[in-house]
Parts: sequence; structure tokens; C-alpha cells
Amino acid sequence: MSPTSVPHSADCSIWASLPVPAFLVDEKNRITDVNSAAEGFINASRKSLVGRQIWQKVAIETAIEAAFDKARQQGTPLFVNDVDVGSRGRAPLQCAVQISPLHGHEGHMLLMVSPRELAGRMTQNHSAKSAAQSAIGMAEMLAHEIKNPLAGITGAAQLVSMNLSKEDLELTDLIVSESRRIVKLLEQVEQFGNLSEPDFRPVNLHDVLDRARRSAMLGFGAHMKIVEKYDPSLPLAWGDPDQLLQVVLNLLKNASEAAGRTSGTITIRTFYEHSFRLRRSDGQGKLLPLQIEIVDDGPGLPEHIREDIFEPFVSGRENGTGLGLALVSKIISDHNGWISVRSEPGNTVFRLSLSRVPREHI
Repeated sequence: MSPTSVPHSADCSIWASLPVPAFLVDEKNRITDVNSAAEGFINASRKSLVGRQIWQKVAIETAIEAAFDKARQQGTPLFVNDVDVGSRGRAPLQCAVQISPLHGHEGHMLLMVSPRELAGRMTQNHSAKSAAQSAIGMAEMLAHEIKNPLAGITGAAQLVSMNLSKEDLELTDLIVSESRRIVKLLEQVEQFGNLSEPDFRPVNLHDVLDRARRSAMLGFGAHMKIVEKYDPSLPLAWGDPDQLLQVVLNLLKNASEAAGRTSGTITIRTFYEHSFRLRRSDGQGKLLPLQIEIVDDGPGLPEHIREDIFEPFVSGRENGTGLGLALVSKIISDHNGWISVRSEPGNTVFRLSLSRVPREHI
């Protein structure tokens, strides 16, 4: 069998429908076929991959190569969990790898890669959306019930201060300043609860990112270095440009604040991932190929809040409200998109996945 010959099973709809990257490899470890998910994972076309050595295109921990050859010799499947898999075009992801001999084609192997990130992002996105929606009612109730009494407290403190000594004025000034701080917080809560539905239209994501970058550099991110790594061929997204700008500004602000008063680097990266699909409750899949990553080299998220960072009122900062990322989560959920985060000291990555403009609107 030549390097470019393809087993019949690779032509069937099952092969094309596999939701994880899959590679067919011949007896000399040359790629004979890939599915569309693999093209997206490697960020290369089938034509450019067929005939190439698998280990030149798929970077897996070294020990996997010996295990791969052993599975071929013994004719038995092999399952390996929690290994880093990457390529020249993307950073490694922790994955589960499945290897199996291809029946009827001696020496040929099937290699499937299941990124752990997919399952984690599904669970994280669902819980974050539910939490954000639940918090809306609470936000509106809090704002309504607390703002009016606070106005009375502030007014009363100001009246009392007119007849107090200079020493006692410190107490009333504290009441007024703290009341105003709470009112400011409640205004943020109201913004969280009153966000309107997205006004969908075609959006150039790079325009949104440039607007956010310029705003950051003139304000909260003036002490940061912002690096752009854009895919110039990225097609238009389907969304609300103002709400998406709000999302990016919030993420850039978080990244800037993570560095504190010292300088740091924020990287804004865009790329196209062919195979990323959101599975809806009705069983239908929605492609989310447009990817935005906001990466900072700060200290990383505190370990005890990493799993709950998109929950309302969860914050890694001493004076944080914990509403910013909950609002980001709600906006992305309203766009039928995905948001995820992975964090370790020196490398925190927030990733947004969005859909293209529907054909009927092109």
C-alpha cells in the first residue's frame, strides 16, 4: 500500500464525523489520512499531511513512540492518559491518546487524540452560564433593596456632620465614603443584571481587539507591553461588537492588574480552529472556529478559585467585586460561544471561541 492510499473506512461518514483528531498511519509511520478534526488540531490541510512522518507533525511525549510500535507488533489497542500533545503550529495540550491497529491493513495504525481541554471547557462553560443567569435576579434585587437605604444613611451622616467637632467628623466622613463605595459597587451589579441581548452583526475581531488594545495602553495597561499575534485570514465573527469589546477590555484589565505595579507582557492571539464544535442540548453541533486568546505572564490565578473563577462574586484580588468575569461569561454565553481559562505562574490564558457569520448573512 502506498503512503497516499487510504483505507476504505476513511471515506465513510463515520470517519468524517469523528469529533476528535484522528490519524491513519502506515507501517512506516507515514500519515495516510486525517479527518477534519485533525486538520484543525494540527492547523494544516490533509494534502500537506499525507505522506509525512507522523512524529514530524504530532509532538507527543517520547515514550509514546515505543508504545506505538509495541501496539503495532502485538496487534493490540493502547490507551494513554494525560500526555502533552502539540505540533509546530500550536502549544501542547494535555490529552488522552488512543492507538489501535487497523484491521485488514497489516502494520497500519489508527491514532486518536482527545484533548482534555474539550471536556473541561464544556463543563466549565455550562456551570458558568448557569451561575451568571442565576446571579442576574440577585443583582437586581440587591441594587433595588440596598441603594435607597444607603442614600438615606449618606444624607443623615452629612446632616449630623454639620454639628460635630473636627475629631468626630472623621466618623461621619467614613460613613459617607463607605456608603458611596457600596453605591458604586451596586451600580456595577445593576450593569451586570441589565445587560441587553446581543445585537448580532458581522464583526471584524481584529478591529475590536485593536480598539481594546488602544484603550488599555492609554489607561489601565499603560505599564504593560501588549504583543499582537493575529491570524490575518481570520473571517468575520457573528456577534455584538460593543459587547465583545467589553469582554476584551475586561480580560485585558484583569491581565494588567495581575502584574500589579510592575511591567509585564500581554499577548493577544487569534487563530482559526476548524474542528471546535459546541454540542447543544438538542444534539446539534455548532462550530466555533474563531479563537481569541489573552495571555499574561503574571503570577497566575490562586489555586483555590481556578475552578470557580467565572462564578459571580469570586475574585482573586483583595478589593475585587468578582463581577467582571461573571459578566464576561454571560456575554460569551449569550453569543453561543465558549470561554475557558488555564493558569499557572507566568502563563495565564483566557480563550474565547466564537462562530462565523452565518451563510444567510454573508
